[in-house]
Amino acid sequence: MSLSVLLGVLLVPASGGGALADGPDPGEARGPGVLADAPDPGDALVPGVAGDEPEYPMDTPDQVLPPLQPEGEVPVPRPGEEVDEWIEHMPRSAVGAACTAATGTRQRQVERLLGLKVDGKQSAADCRAVRAFQVKQKIKPANGYAGPVTWARAELLAARKSLDPKRRCPVRKYAVACVDLDRQLMWVRKDKKVTFAVVNIRSGRAGYATRTGWHSVYWRHKDHWSSIYNTPMPYSQFFSGGQAFHAVYGQLATPTGSRGCVNLSHAHARKLWDVLRKGDRVYIWGKRPGS
Repeated sequence: MSLSVLLGVLLVPASGGGALADGPDPGEARGPGVLADAPDPGDALVPGVAGDEPEYPMDTPDQVLPPLQPEGEVPVPRPGEEVDEWIEHMPRSAVGAACTAATGTRQRQVERLLGLKVDGKQSAADCRAVRAFQVKQKIKPANGYAGPVTWARAELLAARKSLDPKRRCPVRKYAVACVDLDRQLMWVRKDKKVTFAVVNIRSGRAGYATRTGWHSVYWRHKDHWSSIYNTPMPYSQFFSGGQAFHAVYGQLATPTGSRGCVNLSHAHARKLWDVLRKGDRVYIWGKRPGS
């Protein structure tokens, strides 16, 4: 079966959207396909670019049991075309807006990171600032919606300037893989040297929390395929029961989290494979927003 078939049916967003602009009454249309109405709060979040694919369920829901050793070699699919990491997820009614009136799911976090007034409410000024950031970072569509992708990019850029401002990552003589669930970031350090630069991750969703505290990498399988859940998990490095660092084939900054694993991009999981070894320590803290 081809990878495209495995990925499933494409999500094609509906046309139209919620626009935000200064001046006329908010209920008045701004032009073809651009509406001023805010989206229904019950709208499900979808990729904001037509033709983008839903996330491929690459994580295992196992929370307690260690992984089973697959019988024989199972071919793990390799990524095809480069994944576009920066397609924002938003309500269908906000897709197509020039500047959306919708308050984003990560509104407050994005306001803080961009130096805006932190009130958790979308304004015309907020939309302009967020849209300018999205244009600069090539986030699509650039319509000011402060969703999970915009937040992930802003957190990563901030961490590159100030990696661990609260000093939560323990400094040890040995290697420690540090996972910050609050910011959805991870890195590896040994003593004062960072041996694996900070990257975005995706941790456990509600009901499948990634376990916090100290762990150790106890089993590694480069081409792992879960025989329990019939799910490919490339570059798996297990640290707590069925929870592992491993690659995914789609976006990381999705509305929902994993089922406990720490997901990385395929490129980053491949690089992490060469950094960590069996027995290396893992320290996890915080809580994924929304979980």
